[in-house]
Amino acid sequence: RRDASIIDSFWGSGFVLLAWIYWVLAGGTPERKLLLVILVTLWGLRLTGHIALRNWGEPEDYRYREMREKHGATFPVVSLFTVFLLQGGLMWLISVPLLQAQSARAPLNLLDVAGVIVFAVGLFFETIGDLQLVRFRADPDNRGRVLRTGLWRFTRHPNYFGDAAVWWGFFLIALATPGSAWTVFSPLLMTFFLLKVSGVVMLEKKLVESRPEYAEYVASTSAFVPWFPRKPRAAGSTE
Repeated sequence: RRDASIIDSFWGSGFVLLAWIYWVLAGGTPERKLLLVILVTLWGLRLTGHIALRNWGEPEDYRYREMREKHGATFPVVSLFTVFLLQGGLMWLISVPLLQAQSARAPLNLLDVAGVIVFAVGLFFETIGDLQLVRFRADPDNRGRVLRTGLWRFTRHPNYFGDAAVWWGFFLIALATPGSAWTVFSPLLMTFFLLKVSGVVMLEKKLVESRPEYAEYVASTSAFVPWFPRKPRAAGSTE
């Protein structure tokens, strides 16, 4: 296919596969195991479906095209390690709270409830944010414009914020089991990647260059955590 973008569609479903493998092999509390595989399946299959539909019939993602141009004939081998195996390794590493939560035995408690609530908030932001962006892009009149309504009025990246919240929810469910605090590296790592590596920073660099009104959007809207829009500064103001 000469399209490394296919790996993106398997990010969510890869975690679903891992969650069900842990469900089969781990010997933790049955109720928590069932709760977790249901939540991961809802999140992962939705994400896979969204990315697969978004990328269907589209050219290779610009990130992979730049890598392909940089490495030339060696890209197939380079991408095996820097795209496919790297993503598989990260998936296994980030899934640690899912394994912990399904391996330890402890009654369901308030941390499980908190985890489900945080997960639900994250899934809401991620799902609705994606749907609003799909609808916005489907209108030819919006070409070159910036989406600033709905959830996008309160955060420039509701889908990325939602994704991070989902993983903090999984961590809270893991935290409900003994000796699990060490798995906090998972949501921290996911949040770091969404903010600094493959998410906000990379995308906004491209958007600032391609959409003239995006700089004003940056000045008025929270980058990640939802918050009320800031009023634009008056001309000449130093506040």
